[in-house]
Amino acid sequence: MGLKEKIEEYKRILLIAKKPTSFEFKTILKITGIGVIIIGIIGFIIRIIAATVK
Repeated sequence: MGLKEKIEEYKRILLIAKKPTSFEFKTILKITGIGVIIIGIIGFIIRIIAATVK
């Protein structure tokens, strides 16, 4: 696949894609934030358990 085909492929994707609305963006931001917090809490719990087992 050449460079010209790649550029055409990117153009097609950009024409189909759209910016998220404010509501969609805020929802994605909330879900991502909750996911990061959950992973952080799980990591913290594992760290506490590992420290007490030592």
